[in-house]
Amino acid sequence: RLVESGGGLVQAGDSLRLSCAASGRSFSWYTMAWFRQAPGKEREFVAAISGTGSGTGYYTYYGDSVKGRFTISRASARNTADLEMHSLKPEDTAVYYCAAGSSVYTTPARYHYWGQGTQVTVSS
Repeated sequence: RLVESGGGLVQAGDSLRLSCAASGRSFSWYTMAWFRQAPGKEREFVAAISGTGSGTGYYTYYGDSVKGRFTISRASARNTADLEMHSLKPEDTAVYYCAAGSSVYTTPARYHYWGQGTQVTVSS
């Protein structure tokens, strides 16, 4: 089970940190990812971080629209994955979902576990 938290209403230029807490099993070997979905749009890949089976360190991947502004991290011992968001823009407004999968994919259908989502609203 994945549970997101940390969403809210912020102004353009602000920062926000989302957290994803996993329970029920260890997700340390899984790739953890964040997706977002705005009203009327498809679910969009935001960021992903590889699992502990990736060798030395973690690999991170970002969608083009968030590169340089968002940072994904994980704490396998706590079974959590966070998304730190800076320089937020109104177009970042969406429901943000945490997901876990066997590898890094940008396609939502490739992920096995999903959270319920947390709303992020950025006002101009």
